Amino acid sequence: MTDFATAARHASDALRQLFPPTPLQRNDHLSQRFEADIWLKREDLTPVRSYKLRGAFNAMRKVMAAHPDQRIFVCASAGNHAQGVAFACRHFGVQGVIFMPVTTPQQKIAKTRTFGGDAVEIRLTGDYFDRALAAAQAYCAETGGHFLSPFDDADVIEGQASVGVEILEQLGGMPDLLVLPVGGGGLASGVRRYLHTQPNPCAMRYIEPEGGASLVAALQAGGPVTLPRVDSFVDGAAVARIGTQTYAQLADIDPVDVLQAPEDRICVTMLDMLNVEGIVLEPAGALAVDALPDLADLIRGKSVVCVTSGGNFDFERLPEVKERAMRFSGVKKYFILRLPQRPGALRDFLEILGPDDDIARFEYLKKSARNFGTVLIGIETSDAANFARLFARMDEAGFTWRDITLDETLAGFLV
Repeated sequence: MTDFATAARHASDALRQLFPPTPLQRNDHLSQRFEADIWLKREDLTPVRSYKLRGAFNAMRKVMAAHPDQRIFVCASAGNHAQGVAFACRHFGVQGVIFMPVTTPQQKIAKTRTFGGDAVEIRLTGDYFDRALAAAQAYCAETGGHFLSPFDDADVIEGQASVGVEILEQLGGMPDLLVLPVGGGGLASGVRRYLHTQPNPCAMRYIEPEGGASLVAALQAGGPVTLPRVDSFVDGAAVARIGTQTYAQLADIDPVDVLQAPEDRICVTMLDMLNVEGIVLEPAGALAVDALPDLADLIRGKSVVCVTSGGNFDFERLPEVKERAMRFSGVKKYFILRLPQRPGALRDFLEILGPDDDIARFEYLKKSARNFGTVLIGIETSDAANFARLFARMDEAGFTWRDITLDETLAGFLV
């Protein structure tokens, strides 16, 4: 354990070649809201806007120290890991070959090229990550390149532990609680292992996206398992199978300390941090902050550090984030209405809307019936309670309707 602590501190010192410690900032807005002393470890402010640079840099540094002739580094990634590897390759003056799915957004491809410059070659392979990963590993076997795992690598874990080194130095000691996001487990395992080398380590909570809870699945099964389905919305942490090495560091966690964050609620948190604080977080970067409502009773009056792990948010996704946030908050609903096919029927419906009810979507789905037409309606309002009153008025007026807001199948086809 002591050796790991020393190695983590060395990794932290070496990172100063690239950037100063990311800020540890007290957040007044969250502190007041939760009656606690809440600090944000701003990993969204590294040069590549995520903590992934730490692990990539440390792994590359150690491989080159042990094998000075190693000049080719390879990874498979469509996101933050690719950007961290690209940045580190340019720093060290080595060749990086980065495999990405063909479906990777152009914005992410362009950012990776920007960070890597002439040091990086990007290869678009396959429609899904698994194909890109297989191609990357095959390329390593052919060329002798060194494969850089995004999380399941001892040197990567050691590099991510530098986040914990900085937190204790900046805070001047242990917080009462540390809240860590979990995807593949590199950050959580590294920081947890480092803190457990120190006297009286603090309590920790681990936050996964609800649609990619690979850590809690592994804890329940007694080892890493592959999730049958993953919601890719939280793309920086939606991992189907936690790493073998990372799980080894997390295997003794009590499953009750692992929380799941609903994807739609994460959208509410992202908008809150953007609109109130001017902080841009990607979905994975908002995980730790998003868990605070679930921890409200536990953290009252205590010092809490949340790691905001990334800020690589494509603003083309903002309409989707706003839509999902409104649905989760209950201020936007979609429903199917059977509207009588007679003059004035639409006016009758409009007259029962409240003063704060706004039609955001109106679309006839079927007009072939002689007496009734089926209509898809989306309503936005200022207060979720308004919908109970609206639906009561619809029932009183004799309208037949069905709320499909939370019906994934119907909403997926119609909305």
